Amino acid sequence: MPNRVCIVGHATRYPTCHDFPLFFRHTDHGARQLGIGLKYRISTTLRCKPYRNNPTSMLKRFFSQPLALQPDDLPEHVPELERLYQEQVRQKHIHHDPAQFEVLRKLQSLSHNLETECHYQQKPDALKLFTAQPKKSKSLYIHGGVGCGKSMLMDWFFECCAVTRKRRVHFHAFMLEVHEFVHQWRQRNGAEVIPALAKNISTSTQLLCFDEFHVTDIADAMILGRLFSQLFAAGVVIVATSNRHPDDLYAGGLQRELFLPFIRLLQEQADVVELASPRDYRLTHLRALGTTYFYPLGTAATRFIRQSYNELSNFAPLQPGSVDVLGRTVALGAVHGDIALSSFRELCEQPLGPADYLEIACEFSTLIIADIPRLTPEKRNQARRLVTLIDALYEHRVKLICSAEVPAEELYKDSDGAFEYQRTVSRLIAMQTDHYLNSQHLAS
Repeated sequence: MPNRVCIVGHATRYPTCHDFPLFFRHTDHGARQLGIGLKYRISTTLRCKPYRNNPTSMLKRFFSQPLALQPDDLPEHVPELERLYQEQVRQKHIHHDPAQFEVLRKLQSLSHNLETECHYQQKPDALKLFTAQPKKSKSLYIHGGVGCGKSMLMDWFFECCAVTRKRRVHFHAFMLEVHEFVHQWRQRNGAEVIPALAKNISTSTQLLCFDEFHVTDIADAMILGRLFSQLFAAGVVIVATSNRHPDDLYAGGLQRELFLPFIRLLQEQADVVELASPRDYRLTHLRALGTTYFYPLGTAATRFIRQSYNELSNFAPLQPGSVDVLGRTVALGAVHGDIALSSFRELCEQPLGPADYLEIACEFSTLIIADIPRLTPEKRNQARRLVTLIDALYEHRVKLICSAEVPAEELYKDSDGAFEYQRTVSRLIAMQTDHYLNSQHLAS
């Protein structure tokens, strides 16, 4: 027998359920009008009393009655994130972390509120007159140390949230898009650009999720306050992860006093939550691998690379990514938050240079490179690019995981440039030490 919701109403003109208005008479359609889904059915039993022959008053009384939902009738999507987290714990992909679970519950609450808003907006205008408007969802800013699980929780939240107009993007990539829009707009129009930009974003996006929110550039700092104030006014909900508390954003930057109003705006419009996990799970995974430099190449090396990506991304699907550098696009095999998976062929056999490698080093805290071959004299150009890449990664304290044909000391030693390559060998070895793995990524 289907679950029922018993509705108690008052009417004079509608003494029986068959005389009830057409759009409530059909039980399935009535359930849709109430926004509670086909799982619930409206009881055909109505308790009818005279009510002054006033249909409008009757409808107001009808909608003021609470719906008697049984415990088993609770919508299944409410605990979805919590169920997903517990399933990951059960499968031993992660360990239960009270700090993570607390932040997860805040994300679950936000997801539910956003879905409630969407359901309200989808109702007919006539029905909205008798339905309380849901409270506006508040943005969320999650900060915490590297490896504490921020990106993992963001993954699940973004995947589970039923909002259709949503977007997730690395903050650095978003700001590149912003500056490109500003440049193109000023080339064609004389009008103020920020309102046009905010309208462009809010038209297509209700939920905007940022990975790695940080500000190091004065051009970014000067535009954020005006842009975000208009996005918030347009109803865009922002969820961001960052290694820094809002008070520490753009610390020591030029003309920082002009950036302070944005910090106040962010703290007013968003709940600021710290993910205070005592463990660096990424470092734990790196140590569990046993090595970050695997040789020789073969089936075991391929398995090592995929296992490394799976462990660090919490088994996220392989989704290609890219970085934009001076108008060019550098393709990467897979990107997940601040983790990138690539190959020697993608990074060193393509005509890339220092600017490209610098951008990669700034944007990603962990880089996985597959299939580094022994470098012969015929591959001297590729060898030079590898030297430049390792220098950029080392200077920015990027964690490197790679597979190679031979040990680092044997990659390039029998041809011209071998002497210069000794610095790269030294850095490849240093990048495997606990001291280096414990160091903080330098994003700027």
